[in-house]
Amino acid sequence: MLHRRPRGGARPAAGAPNRASATRLSCERLWTRVAEWLRRGPPPIIGGRPRVLFPDDSAMRVCPETVYRWIHADRHRRECWARRLPRGHRRRRRRGGGRTSRFPIPGRAPISERPPEAGDRSGFGHWEADGAIGAGCDPHTEVERKTRFLMAGIVPGRTAGESVGARLAMFSPLPAGARGGVTHDNGTGFARHTRLRDGPGMDTCFADPYSSRRRGSNENGNGMIRRHPPKRCEIRMDMAGELREIVDEADNRPMRVPDYRTPAEAFADELLELQDQQGVLHL
Repeated sequence: MLHRRPRGGARPAAGAPNRASATRLSCERLWTRVAEWLRRGPPPIIGGRPRVLFPDDSAMRVCPETVYRWIHADRHRRECWARRLPRGHRRRRRRGGGRTSRFPIPGRAPISERPPEAGDRSGFGHWEADGAIGAGCDPHTEVERKTRFLMAGIVPGRTAGESVGARLAMFSPLPAGARGGVTHDNGTGFARHTRLRDGPGMDTCFADPYSSRRRGSNENGNGMIRRHPPKRCEIRMDMAGELREIVDEADNRPMRVPDYRTPAEAFADELLELQDQQGVLHL
């Protein structure tokens, strides 16, 4: 396949993406901004932020994939910038599913029974649950699907009872409208999920085996927590303060969704809307 030049010349199209990427990041003004943004956020945010700051400047445009490729194409850049990526990996990795448990989970409902507003993220109060397993204690994470708001707590052990106890403590302070339901993976740590139905009145369902992509928000949140500290590092109960700082950092970082706001801002707006709705109902 050939692309015609304006004056009738021709060149192969196969190398066009690479040439475009190189040309784009050779712009000193753009690269200065990219370097600044990399210190504060991941490439997906860099791809959208220029549209907000420079809506009329087409030169200030770069897609996230271009930034990823640029970082990983050179050893020096990998050493310098890879640690600032969401996962902190120096090599790009293929996505893959996790393992499923053979233990039958009582009362397990499949993800196909999840309400449509939870599946398409249009409804507020639907969460994804997981454990970012490390050595020692486990940090348990909950991510609200619509706003991407992250909550986390350290579970002293890996039993189902300890897990659901930590989760009840996380959900109890929230208003009823903010705790509609939870989607789990198939780990045995969620075997006592029915206590969420009996206590906070939340719907519970489970993702299909080997389908971590169906719980993408939670996988992303776990990835951030595993960077500080990494998965192989021992987690202790006295690290609760450090975990809160990590979660606060994640919740106050602008994201492409929702609309380049922070998850904390989006979550607070949803809570205010719930309060307004309740006020109308009481009139």
